[in-house]
Amino acid sequence: MELKWLLCVTLLALGILAVQAHDMDEDNDADDVVDIEDDLDDGIEEVEDSKSETSSPPPAPKVAYRAPVPTGEAYFVESFDKGTLDGWILSRAKKDDTDDEIAKYDGKWEVQEMKETKLPGDKGLVMVTRAKHHAIASKLYKPFVFDTKPLIIQYEVNFQNGIECGGAYVKLLSKTPELNLDQFHDKTPYTIMFGPDKCGEDYKLHFIFRHKNPKTGKYEEKHAKRPDADLKTYFTDKKTHLYTLVLNPDNSFEILVDQTVVNSGNLLNDMSPPVNPPREIEDPNDQKPEDWDERPKIPDPDAVKPDDWDEDAPAKIADENAVKPEGWLDDEPEYVADPDAEKPEDWDEDMDGEWEAPQIANPKCEAAPGCGTWQRPMIDNPNYKGKWKPPMIDNVNYQGIWKPRKIPNPDFFEDLEPFKMTPVSAVGLELWSMTSDIFFDNFIICSDRAVADDWATDGWGLKKAADGAAEPGVVGQMMAAAEERPWLWVVYILTVALPVFLVILFCCSGKKQPSAAEYKKTDAPQPDVVDDEKEEEKDKGEKEEEEEEEDANEEKLGSASQEEEEDEEEEDRKHASEEEETVNRSPRNRKPRKD
Repeated sequence: MELKWLLCVTLLALGILAVQAHDMDEDNDADDVVDIEDDLDDGIEEVEDSKSETSSPPPAPKVAYRAPVPTGEAYFVESFDKGTLDGWILSRAKKDDTDDEIAKYDGKWEVQEMKETKLPGDKGLVMVTRAKHHAIASKLYKPFVFDTKPLIIQYEVNFQNGIECGGAYVKLLSKTPELNLDQFHDKTPYTIMFGPDKCGEDYKLHFIFRHKNPKTGKYEEKHAKRPDADLKTYFTDKKTHLYTLVLNPDNSFEILVDQTVVNSGNLLNDMSPPVNPPREIEDPNDQKPEDWDERPKIPDPDAVKPDDWDEDAPAKIADENAVKPEGWLDDEPEYVADPDAEKPEDWDEDMDGEWEAPQIANPKCEAAPGCGTWQRPMIDNPNYKGKWKPPMIDNVNYQGIWKPRKIPNPDFFEDLEPFKMTPVSAVGLELWSMTSDIFFDNFIICSDRAVADDWATDGWGLKKAADGAAEPGVVGQMMAAAEERPWLWVVYILTVALPVFLVILFCCSGKKQPSAAEYKKTDAPQPDVVDDEKEEEKDKGEKEEEEEEEDANEEKLGSASQEEEEDEEEEDRKHASEEEETVNRSPRNRKPRKD
């Protein structure tokens, strides 16, 4: 038991010391900060140098950056590594139906490196400002026509400051004679909108395309179903993520994040509203007949209220068996005026009325079962039945829920190739965000999946490799987590020490026998310590007796067999002597007598 308690106390002490040591480190760091602020001009460089020498981790292996180059035909690529916005046009438009103060697209765009980049030289497009309208666009090398080749849109996004409310989606602008990129705004016709969007706790990954009604010529937005995957991490982890949309001529589509499919479907079956309207619709002119009965149950018309049904009986009645508790103070009120209350000095009886002290619980009632007029408690009335209602029965005239009849849909059409959308000639970003410094990079629009994959490997793949090289190992992550949450030190210590403690507990928990000297110091009876030895000697003696018995039996058997052999030999000798005597007595063998 002493060993167990010692181990427990040791573990607890280690946990407390770890937490206290961490707190002391924080206090020392705070003191250092105060000293630096007090003596900023004298020694800030020396302090920072000493800190970097003593506390900085070993440098992470560097990943060399090289601007990606498309390995095949592409309709548009942009890596921003030239450091300029050449080829991009900033919008000078204004939003309609909006106050002039916020209607302008005056949000700021810049080409920068990421704040915490692991790849020096890797630049991207940054939406610098917040709470402003931003719009920027660029022409494709050549328009994309939806015919026999798939369409692949791919780009990178990093929410460097997280995201409160805003989007990071792109629009593929429709090829129209009216397209003017310096007037790009929210009403500019587009063919496809794709990318992440978030507001509140609603995390979205848009895929919307505008479909032209072949009968009316009007466009209608078709939204892909929401993905089943949890998208929250992509908005909150402040890492660069790769967004890819693949549209195929057979109307199938795939949406990938970091080269993993998060949503897929078919333009004919998985869009809302559907591309093709229903063949039949409800007749808007059809009306429900006045005698149409939609009631599945009705009150029984033949039911009669029983004669003994009392609808006036109360639900609760006074308990006649109740007895007033002894000591009940009938003459004492439950509440009395506060004797310590005083009328405020600014109380005006003409304006405020006559002042009355506030009511407090009667102190005399604290020790009594109750005060005031005693009343019997109320109980459920056993004779209460309530208002009588006839029972419900099946309605023999029930006709079901009425629905208008179906008629052919005058607007019906069937478009079996919704992939053949309006051609696109530009790519643009038209965004509003409450968070600044959203980072965009490595746009590509092409038709070859291999080209898009190579572009992703040379761009996003390098970022991922650099982030992986810079991330600490498992031990480093555990140490960093413990620095933020000191109580984790206790968890780490218990995790390591608990198995050792259990091993020692089970191996060393045998009951210790007191020595003979300890018994001599007390009058406690000493246990018979030779019982085991006697039992062992007894077992040994029994074994020896069994062996002796076996030996005796063998000797008896041996002597018996020897006696039998001797008897047989004796009989043989007797038999031989008898035969000899018989021969000697025979006349042939008798010698003649001499006279």
